[in-house]
Amino acid sequence: MPRTVSVHSFRGGTGKSNLTANLAAILAASGKRVAIVDTDIQSPGVHVIFDLDKNSTNLTLNDYLWGRCRIDECVYDVSAILQDTACPISQQGAIYLVPSSIKTGQITRILSEGYEIGLLNNGLQDIKHRFKLDYLFIDTHPGLNEETLLSIAISDLLVIVLRPDKQDYQGTAVTVEVARKLSVPNMILVVNKALPALDFNSLSQLVSDTFQVPVAAVLPLCEDMVQLGSSAVFSLRFPDHPFSHKLKDIAELLV
Repeated sequence: MPRTVSVHSFRGGTGKSNLTANLAAILAASGKRVAIVDTDIQSPGVHVIFDLDKNSTNLTLNDYLWGRCRIDECVYDVSAILQDTACPISQQGAIYLVPSSIKTGQITRILSEGYEIGLLNNGLQDIKHRFKLDYLFIDTHPGLNEETLLSIAISDLLVIVLRPDKQDYQGTAVTVEVARKLSVPNMILVVNKALPALDFNSLSQLVSDTFQVPVAAVLPLCEDMVQLGSSAVFSLRFPDHPFSHKLKDIAELLV
């Protein structure tokens, strides 16, 4: 059975989309069939990491949600884009992306009109079976709204990304409480953008004790990741980098 993994943060700027892209790509490189759905419709961004733009995506998740197309018509196979990296996708693996529209008019329409949330659920289920996925990743919109609640509710695993920041701690507490009320079977926390001077072991223990949720990793603020600027999948571009090894450790927890 395909596994649904939602990657969420209560606030923006945590590195959620980059984490999603890297975990999905690592699994695809290991031979898994993986898809990412960008449900951050108000502020989409994961397409940038896979070098997709509005000129190469005729249809997006927005078009499906407004009844303009079938869900499979806005699924893009990005496996070939990653073949030129230092760690290419294996022949058995595949990675697909369902982007949200970056067009201003369509984002404005979503904000003003919304969409049928049940249709999103139907589309997610269809993708899993139509593309014979091992993993479906949902890159969620920060905070809590109807779409986020659906994503959390249907998840086999919820990955919550937070920074070592008081505002993030408060928001994460809300997210964890909601996830427990929705009976999410598994949750893990990823602390991202931690300053190298911090004691990572103590920070991991503190966060785990605070939320009573396992901490999968504490990731440092990585200058090389910042310099890449979301222009590629970091773990595939630099597979031997210490930061990539930490990402691979997280990916192993998903298997």
